[in-house]
Amino acid sequence: MKNILILGIGNLVLNDAGVGIHIVHMLKSFTMPEGVDVLDGGMGGENLLSAVLHYNHLILVDATYDEYPAGTVRRLSPRFRDDYMQMLSLHNQGVRDIIDAVYKQEVVPQIDMLAVSVNGSPSLGMQLSPEVRKVIPQVVQLIFEMIEDKRSIYLFC
Repeated sequence: MKNILILGIGNLVLNDAGVGIHIVHMLKSFTMPEGVDVLDGGMGGENLLSAVLHYNHLILVDATYDEYPAGTVRRLSPRFRDDYMQMLSLHNQGVRDIIDAVYKQEVVPQIDMLAVSVNGSPSLGMQLSPEVRKVIPQVVQLIFEMIEDKRSIYLFC
């Protein structure tokens, strides 16, 4: 098994709903540590299952509609399908499909999510709002911190 997969979920043509994809595209410009892969997961779905199951740890990055102001970043460690319903992901069906399928397997990767709060309903376009765009460096920094935390565990496995 590989160590860490960073999976961005989103739709680039729905403005802020594409933040997960924008972030993974930015991450692809960095040299990632050994054992860390970055994947554009589109809108999610069970077709990603085979990729996800090859990893010990999954970091999901997605936009969420929730009660928080746009641009709020939360690090979550949901363990059950219903945890994702509470987050109100813009792509929650696709994300829930992945999680449901993962939890049906014998070997389950550890799953963390970075949720970026967005406001309003999705609109056509490829531009992130100023509130969401300004938190991208924070999300990237969190991802690298998470990688460092997890890599120290995998070095001893």
